[in-house]
Amino acid sequence: MVPRQASFFPPPVPNPFVQQTRMGAASRLQIFFLGIILLPIRVLLVALIILLAWPFAAISTACCPEKLTHPITGWRRKITQPVLKFLGHAMFLSMGFMVTVKGKVASPAEAPIFVAAPHSTFFDGIACVVAGLPSMVSRNENAQVPLIGRLLRAVQPVLVSRVDPDSRKNTINEIIRRATSGGQWPQILVFPEGTCTNRSCLITFKPGAFIPGVPVQPILLRYPNKLDTVTWTWQGYTFIQLCMLTFCQLFTKVEVEFMPVQVPNDEEKSDPILFACRVRSLMAEALGIPVTDHTYEDCRLMISAGQLTLPMEAGLVEFTKISRKLKLDWDSIRKQLDEYATIACCSKGGRIGIDEFAEYLKLPVSDVLRQLFTLFDRNHDGSIDFREYVIGLAVLCNPANTEDIIQMAFKLFDVDEDGFITEEEFSTILQASLGVPDLDVSGLFKEIAQGDSVSYEEFKSFALKHPQYAKIFTTYLDLQTCHVFSLPKEAQAAPLIASNKVSPENHDESTSDKKDD
Repeated sequence: MVPRQASFFPPPVPNPFVQQTRMGAASRLQIFFLGIILLPIRVLLVALIILLAWPFAAISTACCPEKLTHPITGWRRKITQPVLKFLGHAMFLSMGFMVTVKGKVASPAEAPIFVAAPHSTFFDGIACVVAGLPSMVSRNENAQVPLIGRLLRAVQPVLVSRVDPDSRKNTINEIIRRATSGGQWPQILVFPEGTCTNRSCLITFKPGAFIPGVPVQPILLRYPNKLDTVTWTWQGYTFIQLCMLTFCQLFTKVEVEFMPVQVPNDEEKSDPILFACRVRSLMAEALGIPVTDHTYEDCRLMISAGQLTLPMEAGLVEFTKISRKLKLDWDSIRKQLDEYATIACCSKGGRIGIDEFAEYLKLPVSDVLRQLFTLFDRNHDGSIDFREYVIGLAVLCNPANTEDIIQMAFKLFDVDEDGFITEEEFSTILQASLGVPDLDVSGLFKEIAQGDSVSYEEFKSFALKHPQYAKIFTTYLDLQTCHVFSLPKEAQAAPLIASNKVSPENHDESTSDKKDD
């Protein structure tokens, strides 16, 4: 296995975006009986604490714009912050959290930014309380929520707007401005993974917290409980279910560990991704879990896969790594997911077998089709998942769809050289290519042709939109090329005997999609 191929194989970690908490009969009974007593008490306590905290948050943010241009200072901060910290601790205590704090919290001068991981639940907000209410990066919509929005504004958050096309740039600039203010602004707490996981690994860190090039303090979050009632992932319990399950526990353990401050070197200051990777590796080593190249985009693919009635695992392609290597964008991946769903929707488990592949291509199962299927089936298990499908299209098919190759394939089918391909010409060449004398290609021909024949523009448009056919269309040319170059040298000098007069000098182009993989 060459190194480039190795990078395309699935990651050796479980799906980080799925959580399945299994509860036995004893656990269910315990939750039921404890819930009768604890649930109403804790709901009332949380509501009471929020109501008590709101006036102090209102005083702290009075006469301040939603998006702050200057830090909150003076008497308002001195009076309100200690009270809000106390009420924050009281809230988590009332919910049954037993918090263990390890390490020392760095001062703003030592580390302007905290980075917390793994991010697995909305209860991770406990890190903000333990760290002394630093600012957080949050959606602009959260600041509009009654009661909760005012409490959020009290910690002077960096608000992100989803409707602003320059939001990402503005957010980065605001983080840089605050982190380099010399302690005028509160420290900033960032969850660099950008989404919730099941804590089985650390996914790719987004570089936002590392772009300022200032020291950061990593914060580790652990929930060492026998029954997991806190993990909030894309597939698992809902927000309400987790709140109820957690409130019905006698107590919930959480460990917050402040690691030593990490100072970037000169190379990491100029390359925030390098800094992010080093910090992630240190945190993963301390947690005893692996790292992967999964990102938030994988969650988007999982959601899309679910909407297309595919298993959500079909969307996991480690988007960042694959897109970087294959130069893909989100739109192309989403389009290919639609195409994959078209083939896989009738198959069991959302995986494509040789029969579904043949039916989609409207071609019979033949040796040539098996060879094409094998190029997609990277782990040779007899089926194709979405990851293999994307890689197969991008790596194996697209290089064959150059203008020259499409032109050569068209000339190959255009036997009488009149600039159009008839169904008879199309059928004759495909029968010879696939070795199936009685092949019926009328269904495939009708997909390509607008009328009784196919023009070059129609053929080119179809070939570009359906790269799966690239190898099928050039198989006959490959066979003839191989035949010519297997003849004695004196016979090779003779032109290729074919009515379309396609020259074998271009054989390197027709097989270029095979030599790398």
